[in-house]
Amino acid sequence: MSSVNLMAREVAAKIVFYGPGLSGKTTTLRKVYETVRPAHRGEMMSIATEGDRTLFFDFLPVKVERVGDCSVRLALYTVPGQVFYNATRKLVLQGADGVVFVADSQAEAMDANRESLANLEENLLENGIRLDRFPLVMQWNKRDLDNILSVEDLRRELNPRGVPDFETAAANGRGVMDALKTITRLVIKDLRAKRIVPPPRPAQPGTPPAGLEAQLSQHLHNRQPPAGTPPAPASPTAATIPATPVPRTLTTPAPPRVEPAAMPAVAVTPNTGSKLLGPTSALAPGDLFDHARAAEAAFTAGDYTTCVTACTDAVRRAMAFAGEGSLAQQAFLLHVDGSDLLRLQGLSTLPQLRVDDAAFALYVLMQVFVRLNAVGLPTAG
Repeated sequence: MSSVNLMAREVAAKIVFYGPGLSGKTTTLRKVYETVRPAHRGEMMSIATEGDRTLFFDFLPVKVERVGDCSVRLALYTVPGQVFYNATRKLVLQGADGVVFVADSQAEAMDANRESLANLEENLLENGIRLDRFPLVMQWNKRDLDNILSVEDLRRELNPRGVPDFETAAANGRGVMDALKTITRLVIKDLRAKRIVPPPRPAQPGTPPAGLEAQLSQHLHNRQPPAGTPPAPASPTAATIPATPVPRTLTTPAPPRVEPAAMPAVAVTPNTGSKLLGPTSALAPGDLFDHARAAEAAFTAGDYTTCVTACTDAVRRAMAFAGEGSLAQQAFLLHVDGSDLLRLQGLSTLPQLRVDDAAFALYVLMQVFVRLNAVGLPTAG
């Protein structure tokens, strides 16, 4: 299922490339990776085996067009084609928003194509999804080889529903991006129909929103003072407010921008001894409670670099509860959005961080805590 990051105004959708073994799924994903601009792609991860080029999954977050005032980020996966990896295929398929079925155009591969398509339909049904009501695109791959079936034969055998299909040659990239653009449009259309994409922010001429939403709104918009407000002396942005806010700066006639009290669940003054929990620490397992409180305190103090650092460390420790393995494997097992993790890791390399960076880091940490709670980790005792 797609996820919506309301703080970053970003919708993350999952697209899975499905098909028989060695039909060109991984080659397709590699060609997408080579085509997409580096600024709009994440790290491509792959685990190869003898029987197939992909045992676990390939994962490639790609940022695409906007929907309303939200940007859309695609997480692209492939599944292992071999029959005995069906359990892994089921796991990768969970939460998918669309599928690109990569069929092998060679005549001798038709039985494998039929079997894989039937397997796709069966696995979707186990998740309560009917294939005929699901965003689907067909790739007739390996059109650059000899002894291939005609498109008419492939359509008759594999596409009686008449979904969009494309002749592709993944080895040289022909048709690959056309298929990706089409499945993206179908997924976005489906998200709109399901009302998953949030509506644009309405103008709020009255009372400004409170908490993190207020701080993000102030930072992401033009930061124009309301009509009638006298010019403030070099009105500071959220990213340049001192680590210890000066009360008179926060109580000027200008609308509050990084008001510590705007995050009501977090103690405003650390020395008061208040036991109120912030939203992040309230979700934290006992072993990570102090890390969560440290991140919240840094955010309240305007120390966004420390906040992001604390969140990154807490996320790394939290993911370790999923067991040994790479971060990608841990994220997959916990159903944590890999694109969010990659973006969080990227923040730690920036020389200067802003309020929206810190808010995003807190959001990711809360999502990881929610996933841990959902699966009962860490176990007591």
